Amino acid sequence: MRSVGLIGAISIGIGGMVGGGIFAVLGEAVSLAHGATAVAFAIAGIVALLTAYSYAKLSVTYQSEGGTVVFIDKAFGDNIISGSVNLMLWLSYLVTISLYATAFAYYGENFFTHKGLLLHHTLISASIILPAIINLVSAAFVSKSETLIVVVKVAILVLVIIVGASYVEPSRLSPEKWGTPLSIVTAGMIIFVAYEGFELIANSAEDIKNPLKNLPRAFYISVIIVILLYILISIITVGSVPEAKLMEAKDYALAIAAEPSLGHMGFVLVSVAALLSTFSAINATVYGNARLGYIIAKYGKLPKSLMQERKNSSVPFRGVLYTALLSLILANSIDLTQIAIIGSAGFLLIFFIVNISAYKLRDEIKANSVILITSSIFTLLSLIVLLLHTYKTNPNAVMIFMGFIIISMLFEITYGQYIRGTFFNRAYFKKSK
Repeated sequence: MRSVGLIGAISIGIGGMVGGGIFAVLGEAVSLAHGATAVAFAIAGIVALLTAYSYAKLSVTYQSEGGTVVFIDKAFGDNIISGSVNLMLWLSYLVTISLYATAFAYYGENFFTHKGLLLHHTLISASIILPAIINLVSAAFVSKSETLIVVVKVAILVLVIIVGASYVEPSRLSPEKWGTPLSIVTAGMIIFVAYEGFELIANSAEDIKNPLKNLPRAFYISVIIVILLYILISIITVGSVPEAKLMEAKDYALAIAAEPSLGHMGFVLVSVAALLSTFSAINATVYGNARLGYIIAKYGKLPKSLMQERKNSSVPFRGVLYTALLSLILANSIDLTQIAIIGSAGFLLIFFIVNISAYKLRDEIKANSVILITSSIFTLLSLIVLLLHTYKTNPNAVMIFMGFIIISMLFEITYGQYIRGTFFNRAYFKKSK
């Protein structure tokens, strides 16, 4: 039974995007784009909006909880490409959990007098372990709490925008204070991870009322609202706080942005909102990634153990445990900048393949070829720009990202060939068509 209306679908998209991303990557954007931070967010938003067109068309035609997994399988069939990308998607969500956990730690440290590595890693670990326990004990709490948390965090961001507008100094936003065109585009691609959550609407397609109209509207409206929200937040942040001060507190820049208008209370308010937002984002992503693992395993592309559920529960508990364990390792071993780069690169790669999938299926989904080609080119160029710039400044991040791709391909080859039997013609996939 379809129970989600247009407002609910839009909330899913906004909640997926305005998770922990904006709290984590705002400082990264300022460090590269400087006075043009709002432009960087706009560029990333355009790429997201173009890709949302592909998702809208695909979601209407292939309404399934599998979302991205189903779209790629429909376009490429059962082969090494689809299998590798599906695993890459699962790994990319581990990276986003790590990003949120690291941001949680940086904002949480502001409430302690004595800071250090022990406190930092303790907060990171706690922000992953506690949501994993919540998921195992009461998955219903995750869904019931998300709507309220989305309202709270968006309300606080809107408050910062409204009260901070009069403190903006236009000179800090003038073109003389902008970074180079390449650095502005690169900043937009590094922070792209802050937009990735709109694809969650696709996973809810089977539950959305009047999907032919509401699915496209939900994608476009949610992405446009978030683009405007991010641009305004960027203007308030860069326009009201000296850049030197923002760079001193790069990892919790949004809290600093609230100080000129709201004083220390604003710093505390945004820090609390960041803790609440990142924690809830981890909570939801742990659940979502466990379900994603379940779906990929159902399609035969991950071990069947990921489908194992607890008695009297629909929670794939091994999926939750694997997700939490691997996220703990990533979050405690990679710094915030590298996590943001790897996360953005991962989703740009996946969205490029989704756009290509939409182009291959353009006749079935009744999509405009020009828009699909444009979105494919934009996502590919964005990924190339990000990787080339990052290779010069942070080669380790590129190596880790390439390692993820190699691991995904090797896993699909070995698991597909020797365990699943074959990764070219799987009977289950044939039956599911």
